[in-house]
Amino acid sequence: MKLLYLANIRMPTEKAHGLQIMQNCEAFAQHGNTVTLMTTRRVNTPEMSKISDPFAYYGVEKRFTIERVPCLDLFPLGHRFERIAFPIQTLSYVLVLALILIFRRADVYYSRDALTLLALSLFKPRHALVFEAHQLAKSGTGKRLQTWCVRRVGLVVAVTGKLAADLRERGAASSITAHDGFRIERFANLSERKVARAQLGLPVDAFICGYVGQLHTMSMSKGVDTLINAIAKIGDAPVSVCLVGGPQEMLEQLRTRWRELGLPEDRFLAPGRVEPSKVPLYIRTFDVCTMTFPWTEHFAYYASPLKLFEYMAAGGVALCSDLPAVAEVIRDGETGVLVPVGDEQAIAAAIQRLYTDPQLRERIGKQAQEEAAHYSWYARAETILERIEEIKAEVR
Repeated sequence: MKLLYLANIRMPTEKAHGLQIMQNCEAFAQHGNTVTLMTTRRVNTPEMSKISDPFAYYGVEKRFTIERVPCLDLFPLGHRFERIAFPIQTLSYVLVLALILIFRRADVYYSRDALTLLALSLFKPRHALVFEAHQLAKSGTGKRLQTWCVRRVGLVVAVTGKLAADLRERGAASSITAHDGFRIERFANLSERKVARAQLGLPVDAFICGYVGQLHTMSMSKGVDTLINAIAKIGDAPVSVCLVGGPQEMLEQLRTRWRELGLPEDRFLAPGRVEPSKVPLYIRTFDVCTMTFPWTEHFAYYASPLKLFEYMAAGGVALCSDLPAVAEVIRDGETGVLVPVGDEQAIAAAIQRLYTDPQLRERIGKQAQEEAAHYSWYARAETILERIEEIKAEVR
């Protein structure tokens, strides 16, 4: 099939959705499809502007093409234009994209953007439109757009079961649950833990609780502060924390909190943001891979974090908040460890137990790695493509 992935994003981007989209495009192409990622032509951040090859940056094979769609980008003009920059940029991208696609045909138009698919639904067949949903829109305008979208596309791909159910209530005629995942090749042939630490300059004999990814999302804490508070309650166990992500100002706030709790400075390891291609090796260095999210509706029901599947793929012990969306993936004590949300004492006790029981860590890590095979991007793409083919067959 000819598949167009339509993404209103900067490419490359420091945000996790860039990695998710690039790896999904690669996976769709690995199944023999002709894939084009149609993203925006926008002014990028100084850091991202230095990257000339997004395929190398994200560590994916050049199996698909990237096409830049012009749009009106007011973001570089500063804070005075913040309120109007996003709607103007989005509307201009959708308008130009629609004009381009009037004269171009594809078998599948795939997007995470409701407005994009709504525009295409005016002149493209319903069965060819696929909406990948990552959150349940709540604002008045957002809810209306999402509701109209799911009713006008052939397939809705939701990243959690609860999200799929909620979108069916909004009128989605056909939906499947497809959690996020990981790239198999990205986690092949990883070094042993001590070797990986030596390669990255981390202390070889430390006991490391690690975290990768943004330290906050949509102004929401990701629970790393809770993790640090919990480590301070452990007592004499020499636990280090390793934070791979940003932004830098949040990293420094957490460093300050670490100091205020009287924890040793040399046990606060802060590589910060690193190239995506280096993330698997960092995860490999962790004794415990943490995701102690707070309770929010988004985290509880609609989030499917890439880090969770990458922790599992690396054979790590994922220590996670016991949220419904996480429990769709993790079996407590078997493929990870679930702790009550925000319970610092329970987090501390779980870390202490994992610290004193290396055989438990090894058993859970091995089972997690075996389970991860079900969550590869390749397997996910196969599931989605099979459902697309079924829908096409139904309308013939």
